Amino acid sequence: MFPGRMNFLTELREGLSISFAAIRANKMRAALTTLGIVIGIVTVTLMGTAIEGLNRSFMQSVSTLGADVLYVDRQNWVNHSHAEWLAMMKRRELSIDQCRALEKQATFAVAVAPITSHQYPVKFKNRRSDSVEVLGTTEAYQATSGIGLAQGRFITAAEAEGGRPVCVIGTDVATNLFLHETPLGKPIAVGPRTFEVVGVMEKQGSLFGAFSLDNRVIIPLRQFTTWFWSNPSLTIAVKVSNVAQLEDQREELRHVMRRIRHIAPGQPDDFSINQQDQIVAMFHRVAGTIAAIGLFITGLSLFVGGIGIMNIMFVSVAERTREIGIRKAIGAKRRTILLQFLIEAASICLLGGLIGLAIAWPVTFVIQKFLPATMSFSVMGIALLVSLVTGVLSGFFPAWRAARMNPVDALRAE
Repeated sequence: MFPGRMNFLTELREGLSISFAAIRANKMRAALTTLGIVIGIVTVTLMGTAIEGLNRSFMQSVSTLGADVLYVDRQNWVNHSHAEWLAMMKRRELSIDQCRALEKQATFAVAVAPITSHQYPVKFKNRRSDSVEVLGTTEAYQATSGIGLAQGRFITAAEAEGGRPVCVIGTDVATNLFLHETPLGKPIAVGPRTFEVVGVMEKQGSLFGAFSLDNRVIIPLRQFTTWFWSNPSLTIAVKVSNVAQLEDQREELRHVMRRIRHIAPGQPDDFSINQQDQIVAMFHRVAGTIAAIGLFITGLSLFVGGIGIMNIMFVSVAERTREIGIRKAIGAKRRTILLQFLIEAASICLLGGLIGLAIAWPVTFVIQKFLPATMSFSVMGIALLVSLVTGVLSGFFPAWRAARMNPVDALRAE
């Protein structure tokens, strides 16, 4: 076994030496051949970085919903037709009284928070921020959302019940209105009402890459219903006690809500229970389809590059027919000849892959200004592996033809 391994290593070393000598002897041809692979690797790599970046951005965004939080709403967030959506919009609104009843009856819940929101302008002195999401909720929202505070504190239970005009603002609002001032204790105008800033949320980023979670103002729900919307459309966030029993607790929540909303047995639910997994599953289906189509289209450039490699390798085999005959006449095995030409094709493609990565790396930084692209080591490794496999597959038939040559016929070739 050991001599056989030594023979293979010797053949590999000789194959590498001969292949690199052949590439150096035909620099222009190798460069032009490599160009097709470079273009293919650049396109495939950039597509891979865009897909991975979007996946990471989405998972960071959807994590704000919480894996252990269930959302009771009038409508299902995903997987419904337009007709189903219209039917769901005719359902009864969730009320604050129903939220309070749920809080008392849902023994499995750690926290229950009613949530409603609308966009309003926010002002401080002569500075103004338009289209800020004003969110009305209670002190339980901090537990259901998992938000942290960079400064100050969150709304207390007494403030939520008493309706004291206080608020917690996002980092974008704090930056736009206060510049280098501390916002704590300062009054800001939210629509027609003035609120005292008691806290500033930690930076959260955006939801699904579009909706900023930092351009928000959180106020007590009672203040919201008094000054902005007396009968708002509510979503109820329910943080469960045990994520391992999420499905059981989801079913228990469903029964409690049916009882609270007085739904008769046999009648369909007039509410929906949503959770993070629904959105993740929908995203993976859509993203998987987009990725498959995108990689197929970009993979066509690699296929064209591979055809170019195969064509050049056939030319190389034809030019070196006499050399192949001499090597076989002095004892070279078929696998030695096969390995030699496979290494040459793989080396050309691998070189093209390295050049392609060198081009794709700086281009990724440009793309990051518009899309959340990420050039990770896994993408780089896959790109190099793809280029190597392309070289092996493209060079196999020419190498096989060379290995099957009759030495006598090869030596007669001019």
